Amino acid sequence: MQTGGIRLIVCATLATLVTGLATPAHAERGTRQLVQPAAQQFVRPAAHRAVPAVPARAAYLFDPGTGTVHLSKQATRRMPVASLTKVMTAYVVLREAGLNDIVTVNAGDVRHAATNDATAAALRAGERLTVRELLYGAMLPSGADATHALARVYGPGESRFVAKMNAAARSLGLTGTRYGNSDGLPKPSPGYSTAQDQARLADVVLRDPVLRTIASTRRYVVRKSKVHRAHVWTNTNKLLGEAPGALGVKTGYTRAAGYCLSFAADRDGHRLIGVILGDTRADRRFQTAGRLLDWAGDQVASEADITEDL
Repeated sequence: MQTGGIRLIVCATLATLVTGLATPAHAERGTRQLVQPAAQQFVRPAAHRAVPAVPARAAYLFDPGTGTVHLSKQATRRMPVASLTKVMTAYVVLREAGLNDIVTVNAGDVRHAATNDATAAALRAGERLTVRELLYGAMLPSGADATHALARVYGPGESRFVAKMNAAARSLGLTGTRYGNSDGLPKPSPGYSTAQDQARLADVVLRDPVLRTIASTRRYVVRKSKVHRAHVWTNTNKLLGEAPGALGVKTGYTRAAGYCLSFAADRDGHRLIGVILGDTRADRRFQTAGRLLDWAGDQVASEADITEDL
């Protein structure tokens, strides 16, 4: 069924066999396989209001616990995803590094962010920070300096690190994804992904307690020490603290990619995960995501009511 170019699938679950992804421990090495949810045996349409408008070029919203796809718009279209790329960077780093490993920021890391006019964590050459701290710097303010430092050390080097990112994407079954760098900037190549692949990646990442905590943090403070300055990083995701149950995940923007958002929320015992790609207005992606979460939450509640009535 097509509505305004959006494919909508809404299901009521009467009896469901559910399998999930094993929670990846941050200390483990190697890459987890993406496990698809079991097929539903019985399906009955749930009462629902009209799907909210999605002006962005592509979008995807699903419930990984049941496998229900609530919304799909150009979800397999390959396109740049800007700083959503850093979600995979964080995923790979935690399979290569210890959280308390120390990384020394160099001039190249700082210059990388400055010369590319990228968002930064305001790092300075010579600062020594833990991997945990740099992950916050990469994910919350979307610091290209922090990302560059992590890729440089744990590739080692950008090209080797990107190869690890692409190997992880293949292992997770993200067939519409190819990374060109560790931060999603236009140079030398931003690579590409799809709304569906990025939503599936967000599901994997949110099952890691360390990454879930980082993605859900609104503000992170690094106190001044002998080896680094004080830093205060604020999450660029405006859904946090506004949308009930919001968990992050990541924002992104470049001229080619438009305004992008990977988002998630827990509602009524269900985790809803979505991605918006290619919006032309910065704040509208958050407004759209909030409406989609509320709308999908209504579907979840309707399904539960039908089940109770039977």
